Amino acid sequence: MDDQTRIEIEAAAFRRLRKHLIEERPDAQNIDMMNLAGFCRNCLSRWYQEAAADHGITLDKMEAREIYYGMPFSEWKAKYQTEANADQQAAFEQSFKENVTDKS
Repeated sequence: MDDQTRIEIEAAAFRRLRKHLIEERPDAQNIDMMNLAGFCRNCLSRWYQEAAADHGITLDKMEAREIYYGMPFSEWKAKYQTEANADQQAAFEQSFKENVTDKS
């Protein structure tokens, strides 16, 4: 497989993952994804922001989230995000430390 085809396939897979998480499973809470898998939609938007920076395009965190979510993040939260319970929050703190803070 040539590099351009690989890049196009990888981009298509990313778009499909985004569609699944944004359109088909908005009920899957970011905190649960983070606690189970070590990443969530916000991580994907951050990786998008980092990839843009690699190409000389500056996006702040909220701009990247709006591109990824297809709407302002505040709107997404109001529509889909539920309150985290104490157990979820405690697990998130550990997962964030292991998967984000210590990886930076």
